[in-house]
Amino acid sequence: MTRIRAGLCSVTFRALGPEEIVALAADAGLEAIEWGGDVHVPAGDVARAQRVARATRDAGLAVASYGSYFRAGAGEDIAPVLDSAEALGADRVRIWAGSVDAAEATDAEWARVVERLRAAASEAGERDMELALEFHSGTLAATAPSTLRLLVEIGSPHLRTYWQPTVAASVDDAIDEYRQIAAHTSAAHVFSWWPVKERLPLRERADLWTRFFSDARAASHPPRDALLEFVPGDDPSLLAYEAATLRSYLAA
Repeated sequence: MTRIRAGLCSVTFRALGPEEIVALAADAGLEAIEWGGDVHVPAGDVARAQRVARATRDAGLAVASYGSYFRAGAGEDIAPVLDSAEALGADRVRIWAGSVDAAEATDAEWARVVERLRAAASEAGERDMELALEFHSGTLAATAPSTLRLLVEIGSPHLRTYWQPTVAASVDDAIDEYRQIAAHTSAAHVFSWWPVKERLPLRERADLWTRFFSDARAASHPPRDALLEFVPGDDPSLLAYEAATLRSYLAA
């Protein structure tokens, strides 16, 4: 059975500096950090990425991935994103499949995003990196079927996807979505929002996460990382408790 790493998305604490986040993650017993490209490691700032990478390594942590905000827009260059990921030592970059929900996208919008993502995946592959789609509403990767369609149409070995529970989805529906894309899932964003976007302690949705990790561990291609994303009230003091809950699910 493949072991899944417990980690943290740095965007959980946008108000904190990288050194503070590293210390929090290490003290909480986590193993890896996905560094966000909006605040902590801006795309193209290679020197900053190198400093953050060094601080992460010095704390005994791994860089799980680079959480970018590349959206495959017209004329949008992925090279600065890959430069930062390379400087971080990240082999995976999280990206977004456009800015239109799959249910609303025209054929022309689909084609444009597919073409741009195919080119971006090729560039990533040239650097021995993987791209992974943010599984999120408001994009072409809004649902499991639309994500599978994207992956098939792009047809790149350098493109996979993340998974996270769809907002307001029932446990059964969320697990069904994961099962549809499990073979293509490289990481999961872990949080408990219920009934809509109310941020609850992770343990408040134990029924969801117990089932998810049971499935994930048994998958033919288990996700490499389970990354905590957001905590109630953005409170850093809660991270140790949330990390302990995550580790308990992983060890079950």
